[in-house]
Amino acid sequence: MSSPEPLRVAVIGSGPAGVYTADALTRQEREPVRVDVLDRLPTPYGLVRYGVAPDHTKIKGVARALRRVLEHPGVRFVGGVEYGRHIDLEGLHRAYHAVVFATGAATDRRMGVPGEDLPGSAAATDFVGWYCGHPDSRVERFLLEAEDVVVVGAGNVALDVARILAKSADELRGTDIPQPVLDVLAASKARRVHLLARRGPLQARFTAPELRDMGALDNADLIVDPGEVDIDPNGEEMLTAARAARTNLRYLKEWAGQAPAGRPREVRLRFWRRPLELRGTDRVESVLAERTRLDADGRLQGTGETEEIPAGLVLRSIGYRGVPLPGLPFDEAGAVLPHRDGRVVGPGGAPLPGVYTAGWAKRGATGVIGTNKSDAAGTVRSLLDDAAALRAGAGPRTGLEELLEGSGAEPNDYAGWLAIDEAEAELAARLGRGERVKLLGWEEFRRAARR
Repeated sequence: MSSPEPLRVAVIGSGPAGVYTADALTRQEREPVRVDVLDRLPTPYGLVRYGVAPDHTKIKGVARALRRVLEHPGVRFVGGVEYGRHIDLEGLHRAYHAVVFATGAATDRRMGVPGEDLPGSAAATDFVGWYCGHPDSRVERFLLEAEDVVVVGAGNVALDVARILAKSADELRGTDIPQPVLDVLAASKARRVHLLARRGPLQARFTAPELRDMGALDNADLIVDPGEVDIDPNGEEMLTAARAARTNLRYLKEWAGQAPAGRPREVRLRFWRRPLELRGTDRVESVLAERTRLDADGRLQGTGETEEIPAGLVLRSIGYRGVPLPGLPFDEAGAVLPHRDGRVVGPGGAPLPGVYTAGWAKRGATGVIGTNKSDAAGTVRSLLDDAAALRAGAGPRTGLEELLEGSGAEPNDYAGWLAIDEAEAELAARLGRGERVKLLGWEEFRRAARR
């Protein structure tokens, strides 16, 4: 008997969820497969490249594991192809037996307060993309001319943003930050970074290693109000808290009340504060914040006590949110693709033939990078269970190249990505700056890829 035709699978998105999906597909032995990993960017790895702070070098090592997947002979990376612009669901169905959407959560959650749209107010995701060299970002997007910056949020991204603002350019010189961005950071006028958390230290979502890094800043004093971390170690709140939260509290108590050492910058961790309004005329000038508490049922409520915090730049970091994709159903409440075991379902609850999802598009912006591996494996199990039906419903396959003709796409294959990778290593060598310095902007990527 002849071997069955390989299942042709398109994975939309080359972040961890997409690459782990390709990995799970090529590791299994139930079905022969060919996988195309498509991304609108010319570079792979998603938030590993554009969402992890540049001084987190250990986490960025994940890219090396993802690279091995993209170099598998059954996997093809194609960058520069945007779903909904260059290619649609109908076209994908003509070219592939199945499509897995691993598009992540592309936008930020808003605070919903007056003044949020004033100049000087921005999403932390935009700031992260800026210092990570996302090609959509322009270097002049953030000029850092304000002495006071407010970061709203109590997660790891908020800590990353505060830490990058607090560090000196010399401390960041060995990272992969694009040189024009490093020049802006070197000229930064930021002196005080206020991190506002709506709840208390035991409810904060940052992890202990990231919080510990804040206490090791060489260029900034870390300031914690003793009254905001004065929690009875034998009280019910402490006894029911998670282990990680108790570890966080131990660090915070060690730092609370320490006299400033006179370093050039300050990071002030402010708990029990929620923004009510961003104030200013032509741009943000201050944040009106209300003190909060938890009621008997653990719900957040305001106390009516307010304070005005000076701020020329406000960065909100209160979570990521998925966005609707053309031609696909969308769960507005969860900001995800509605699914059952990774199979995308329509309004009536029936699975859409050959359409699957993985990662944040599937479960929301939760978990760590490694969570995507088991998540992707679950989706792949569903896809493989459907293999017979996928083959039965398939007509003649159209090639991706044929689909992209006349679309305006400028595809960048894996060889093009390796050329970009090499150009960034060469730039680092010329500048004397570590292993890699990221190129900045679409044209620089295109120029490097054409080599």
